[in-house]
Amino acid sequence: MLQHGANSDSKRKTNLAFAMRPSTLDDYVGQEQLVGKKGIIRKMIENNSASSMIFWGPPGSGKTTLAHLIAKATDADFHALSGVTSGKKDLLAVIEKAQTKQDPVTSPQSQVSRKTILFIDEIHRWNKAQQDTLLPAVEKGTVTLIGATTENPSFEVISALLSRSRIFVLKSLDKKDLQTIIQKALTDKINGVGEYKKKIDPEAEDLLIRLSGGDARIMLNALEMAVTTYNEKEIKVETVRDIFQTKSAGLYDKKADEHYNIISAFIKSMRGSDIDAALYYLARMLENGEDPKFIARRMIIFASE
Repeated sequence: MLQHGANSDSKRKTNLAFAMRPSTLDDYVGQEQLVGKKGIIRKMIENNSASSMIFWGPPGSGKTTLAHLIAKATDADFHALSGVTSGKKDLLAVIEKAQTKQDPVTSPQSQVSRKTILFIDEIHRWNKAQQDTLLPAVEKGTVTLIGATTENPSFEVISALLSRSRIFVLKSLDKKDLQTIIQKALTDKINGVGEYKKKIDPEAEDLLIRLSGGDARIMLNALEMAVTTYNEKEIKVETVRDIFQTKSAGLYDKKADEHYNIISAFIKSMRGSDIDAALYYLARMLENGEDPKFIARRMIIFASE
């Protein structure tokens, strides 16, 4: 049962996935090996020794959020660029600002020693010339680079940048992490959807997590729709199925990123001998109209490797 205009009185103006981003490292869910009590990134922050780094991980694993938290925890000036929409001109503008803030003549005394963190999302989309332009600023320490990529940086990032950066692998969020995020969203009355006082059936929760493919953004967007668009006080399996059925075409475009993300996940599942995961990604591709010949060709390439 649809609930039209359900969120008209909500005070939250942003989508749930954005609103639920943690504000401190202690609120961050997942990546315990990096940000836990003994995690290396936490130690770097505590010792004020954060250096240039590249986050390699799947979509929705928390790369952008972690970059924001590092900047906040280290009181750094934060600038974000997209490897898809930004270019050399945008980069040079950030570098110029960073240089100005490090100049005791042109910068206020309180800003002289402040670091500049430059976050580049999908850094693998930048060509060699663009990455070469960034290199001197990273080498001199004008900016501290945090790059994010879903692709293996060893193949997509120039070796000179790699040698000056630490590569950290972010894992897909596991079921426990995603369950924690769901419960936080359902109970948080300020940033989440706690005002609706809704619960989720355990089977529906499992299905929501599975259909989201480990991507917290997709999961929270679907959860928000389930809470604000349907009348039922408890989210059921049927609701989750309904949401993903209507969204499936939007989540998978054979010419867009999701096409490559899913085939990559399929190959990695076979490489890791994970039968269930391989069948799951195969089913997703076929259900969304992927050309079986494309899948077969990729399997032949995988077999030859």
